[in-house]
Amino acid sequence: MSKLEAILSQEVEAEIRSLLEEAKARAESLRKEAEAKAEALLQGRKRALEAQFQAALRRAESAGELLLATARTQAKGEVLEAVKAKAEEALRALPGKPEWPEVLRKLAEEALSALPEPEALVSHPENLPHLEPLARERGLGLQADPGLRLGVRVLGKGGRTQVENALESRLERAWDALSSQVAQVLWG
Repeated sequence: MSKLEAILSQEVEAEIRSLLEEAKARAESLRKEAEAKAEALLQGRKRALEAQFQAALRRAESAGELLLATARTQAKGEVLEAVKAKAEEALRALPGKPEWPEVLRKLAEEALSALPEPEALVSHPENLPHLEPLARERGLGLQADPGLRLGVRVLGKGGRTQVENALESRLERAWDALSSQVAQVLWG
């Protein structure tokens, strides 16, 4: 029996080795399959993360561009406001300049040409001496209005109609066109 035992033992051992080799091969196959799946999963996740990163980067760039455009627009607006403030400051300084009486007279003549039957000229009390010769020429009365420093108002017969010609209101009416021209000069 010992020979039989030895043969059986060898067959069992061979069977065990065969099963072990088969199990090792199957385990290796499963390991490779798992690695391939893990690699595919990893690559898929990597592509998804890269796509998310690119999308986030595009959103951040867009937000940055919008922020920059907003800042530029705001800065341009501030520059235009500063230009307007300087223009208003220059207008407020006009009454102290030697050419003011002539400017005031031209403003009055423009306003007078708009009314068929003018009755009186109205302006700031400091301006009335400059308007007196024109009022005498045209036979008009003079009236003071402390709020009308940089211009004149012409009153029609009976006071029902009036035309005002003041530098501040002219600047206000012309500012849209002027600011476009200033912007063109400054930023092209």
